[in-house]
Amino acid sequence: MGWTTSATGEEDPMPYGIGALGAALFVLVFLIDGATRPGYSPTRHTVSALALGPRGWLQRANFVLCGAAITGSAVRLLTSGDHQMLGLVLTIFGLGLVVSVVPMDPMRSYPPGTPDRDPTEFSVAHAVHDVAGAAVFFALPVIAVVSAFTLPGTAWTVGAVLVLIVLMVALIAFQRAWEQDSPTTGTAQRAVLVPGLLWVAAVFASFA
Repeated sequence: MGWTTSATGEEDPMPYGIGALGAALFVLVFLIDGATRPGYSPTRHTVSALALGPRGWLQRANFVLCGAAITGSAVRLLTSGDHQMLGLVLTIFGLGLVVSVVPMDPMRSYPPGTPDRDPTEFSVAHAVHDVAGAAVFFALPVIAVVSAFTLPGTAWTVGAVLVLIVLMVALIAFQRAWEQDSPTTGTAQRAVLVPGLLWVAAVFASFA
């Protein structure tokens, strides 16, 4: 009953608005925090590195709260009877963000004082974080594909195809940058996350 309006019995759009807000807010927080964090380079360091260090609580909260908002809206879509595939992949994406709160290992000069290299051995927490990150980055292009076949109208289809192209190019660039410890690794990752999350916000907004 909490998902319907009292006057008409129609589905309440508010839960989808929460998911849209969560996706957009996630981007806003990591962009501002990364640009103002002492010792952090948004061009080199990944978003996940923001969860480390004295101000790491902010990105950890960002993972949990925005991920939970996305997950809640996605589960609503999954259980609504329509668009179940879209709801499923959005749920996987949202849960991936929440689990990403498990921290990566300090590396590559962040937090300040960390050696400028990768650890010789990674922790269990880092392995969990990698799995969650894989779910996030796998889900984003799938969301674009599914939304191309789900959302009505040519504009949505064209938009989904364009976003998919951007995501695939950016994912390849990010993978190469990460493996080579490129000074533009952070930029490449943001080239995936920003359009991907804004597309997630737009998809939720279409149901609101």
